Amino acid sequence: MNELMVIGLYALLAGAAVGALGVGALRLVRHRSILAHIAVLLAVTIASVTAGVTAVAQAMFLSAHDLQVVLVTVAASAALSLAVGVAFARRLAQAAVWADQARQRERQLEAGRRELVAWVSHDLRTPLAGLRAMAEALEDRVVDEPAAVAEYHRRIRVETDRMTRLVDDLFELSRITAGALRPALSPVPLGDVVSDAIAATAPLAADRRVRVLAPETGWPTVRAAEAELARVVTNLLVNSVRYTPPDGTVRIDAGRDDADAWLAVSDTCGGIPEADLPRVFDVAFRGTRARTPAPAGADEAAPAGGGLGLAIVRGLVEAHGGRVHAHNVTGGCRFVVRLPAV
Repeated sequence: MNELMVIGLYALLAGAAVGALGVGALRLVRHRSILAHIAVLLAVTIASVTAGVTAVAQAMFLSAHDLQVVLVTVAASAALSLAVGVAFARRLAQAAVWADQARQRERQLEAGRRELVAWVSHDLRTPLAGLRAMAEALEDRVVDEPAAVAEYHRRIRVETDRMTRLVDDLFELSRITAGALRPALSPVPLGDVVSDAIAATAPLAADRRVRVLAPETGWPTVRAAEAELARVVTNLLVNSVRYTPPDGTVRIDAGRDDADAWLAVSDTCGGIPEADLPRVFDVAFRGTRARTPAPAGADEAAPAGGGLGLAIVRGLVEAHGGRVHAHNVTGGCRFVVRLPAV
């Protein structure tokens, strides 16, 4: 019994010495990844076992050959244990990273939803208040001159169209976020879609004195759903025209490289703040210049929304298997869409 206690004491002392070193190693890697922590723990455990076995073997006066046999056996077991432990540690670390990213993404989405509800409520409340005031004025015959009555009717129609477009954007965004959007892909000539989008944007561009330029030839053919692609191009054009100052220029180009076709919309808006670039495609993000609705009579041809236009662009492009990004260029910014080419 005394011999067993001595053996245990030797093993305990050797393991404690290695454990103390392991505590120091863990302090050194405290800011590293989970994988590094688990690897250090495994190494400390294996080193403690090895140190204990060596100490006990020396105390028992084992021969050099017997000690080598014991150490080879421990080393083989340690290598296998370390390999299995690191493999599972890597999976655990990846799961932890994915869980953290999922939590961060969920928090961002929740914050986006709150901002969206707040901004959309504001964008709906303002025209609704105006509609009610104009309707009451017409009902009470406060306004009875034909010209004023016609203007009130026109304003009611404009505000109704504005809210209709906002509701349409919300419905489209809900389809995208729910994963219910399944575009029917077919070969679509990009030049035809761009031509229609320019024609639809022409009244807004003329009102703001913005030139929209596009080449006549060189347009590739892409695999896309024509209606969704038309909305992507129109949203990008409207966004650029709205933010380009009078007498500015918006240019749309396209081309093809490798298996992708690209479409670029460039403007002279002066650029986007670098801090806002990663967020321009987020739901409800409109930057500092567009957080309040445009005043009556301004940009009536432009789709109104709670910062949904570019978010819808990203959703539609990704539903087509493409990607979109924005970056600043000299005097403005440039939005680039990449889609599978035919």
